[in-house]
Amino acid sequence: MSWISGALTAFDLETTGTDVESDRIVTAAVVRLDPDGTVAQERTWLLDPGVAIPEEASAIHGISTEHARTYGVPAAAAVEEIARAVAEGLRHGTPLVVMNARYDLSLLDRECRRHAVATVSERLGGVPSPVIDPLVIDKHVDKYRKGKRALYALCEHYGVSLDDAHDARADAVAAARVVRRMGERHRPVGAMTLADLQELQVRAAAEQSVSLQSYLRRTVDPEAVVEAAWPLIPRPRTP
Repeated sequence: MSWISGALTAFDLETTGTDVESDRIVTAAVVRLDPDGTVAQERTWLLDPGVAIPEEASAIHGISTEHARTYGVPAAAAVEEIARAVAEGLRHGTPLVVMNARYDLSLLDRECRRHAVATVSERLGGVPSPVIDPLVIDKHVDKYRKGKRALYALCEHYGVSLDDAHDARADAVAAARVVRRMGERHRPVGAMTLADLQELQVRAAAEQSVSLQSYLRRTVDPEAVVEAAWPLIPRPRTP
C-alpha cells in the first residue's frame, strides 16, 4: 500500500522568528489525518516563549507577547509534550508531514536542548524518519515551475483549501493534504516506499541548497551559505 493511501501525521510551528538557533516556539500543532484526509486526532499548544515576540512575527501569526504571557503555558512543559507527540507517531511508523521540515524540526530540536528535555532524535535513537516535506518534494518534481513555493501557493497549485494561514493547526492539515495530492499527481513519488522517499528528499534538499547557494552568490552575497542537511540541521560546533 502506498503512503498516500495511509494515515499521516502533520506538524507545524509558529515562532518568534526564522533563526533555529535563537528563536522560540509560540504555537504548535500535531495532527493525525485518516486516509480520507479527515482529522482524526489533534493537539495544539500556545506557549509563553519566555522572550518578547517581535512585532514582525506577531503580524504573521497574530500572537502578541502580552497574549502569550497571559494565556500561554510554560515553554519547558509544552516543548516536552510537543517532542513526545512528534516522536510517538514516528515510532509507530506513521509518516510525519512538515512543511520546510529543516526549519521546524531543527527549531524543536534546539528548544528541547534549551529546556533540557529529550530531543525527538534522542527519543527515536536517530534522525526523525519517515518525514515528508511538501517544499522539498514540490521543488523536486516541478523544478522549473515559476512562482512562490510557500504553503499558500502550494495549496493553490494543488487545489487544497487553506482558510487560516499561519495558524499552526490549519497549516499542518493543509500541508498533509497538499503532499497527498502531490503523491497522487506525481505517481513515481507516490509509489515510493517511505525509506526510499526519505533518501530522495535528503538528496533533493542538498541539491536544492547547492543551487540556491550558487544563485545567491552570483546575485546577492558572494559568501552566502545555504544549509544542505535535511530534515535536521546539525548543531553548530562550539569553539
